[in-house]
Amino acid sequence: MSNEIETEGAQRLERPRVEALDRILGEPLKVLDDGFVRVVDYMGDDSSIVQAARVSYGKGTKKVQEDRGLIRYLLRHRHTTPFEMCEIKLHVRVPMDCWRQWIRHRSASINEYSTRYSIAIDAAQATAADQWRLQSTGNRQGSAGFVDAEKGELLSKQEADLHRESRRIYDARLEQGVAREQARKDLPLSTYTEAYWKIDLHNLLHFLALRMEDHSQLEIRSYAARIGEDVVAKWVPFTWEAFLDYRMHSLSLSAIEKEVIAAVAKGDKVGARKLVEERGWLEPSDKGGWKRNREREELEGKLAGLNLAAPW
Repeated sequence: MSNEIETEGAQRLERPRVEALDRILGEPLKVLDDGFVRVVDYMGDDSSIVQAARVSYGKGTKKVQEDRGLIRYLLRHRHTTPFEMCEIKLHVRVPMDCWRQWIRHRSASINEYSTRYSIAIDAAQATAADQWRLQSTGNRQGSAGFVDAEKGELLSKQEADLHRESRRIYDARLEQGVAREQARKDLPLSTYTEAYWKIDLHNLLHFLALRMEDHSQLEIRSYAARIGEDVVAKWVPFTWEAFLDYRMHSLSLSAIEKEVIAAVAKGDKVGARKLVEERGWLEPSDKGGWKRNREREELEGKLAGLNLAAPW
């Protein structure tokens, strides 16, 4: 029996090319003061997702709008496997504290610049005097507003002095023969690092959904926005459109939220309030008003987004 693969009638496949993405291939796209992201290589495009979903080869006879509709259906109903057929490799330059958040996403292949083997990059993220953020009172891991200009000037000067001194000490250690792996230990987290980051489209969209979100830290949000708006939007435009519609700009409702919103919408304010009270979300505060409850506050935000007033 022959072991030859039957090829009669099979089409020769061409590697998908995306002209808009090819135009920025290898080009550093600036982020923050000295960071960047750039596309090193990519595999697949919107049509690759469609092919995988239809388990077929070649372009077929489907119209472009039918391809768009299928991609929107897949993303809307969370059929994620076809999106894994596309991959992208990025070269990124990012501050170490931001990178620490970045690599929490463990669904990528990563190779980072090593300061054990090489001298640390001589650059650290600097903060402009008007960009020092205040700690949020409602979110322990977030910020809200900015310090005043006079304080900002002082903070930026202190930061510059710290960067300069920490680099001087690091360089002096190297000159005295201290091992690179030890000499680096007092470098600030604002020091830039670089890495190659390869990820499939499904997991990239998950990364972007979390890191483009308003409550994400501003620095990593800047990288996510650059990747999303200037890379993914060019690479897979139908997928990007669906992602914005069904992930970033959609509204997710729990069972209780649906009940409360339905009651408010039909004018049953008493019923809506009773539902919230039964959940224990309306406990009086000694300072007046209600004790903080995250679920109630999130519901209030969703009501406001629908131009509905909370009846409590």
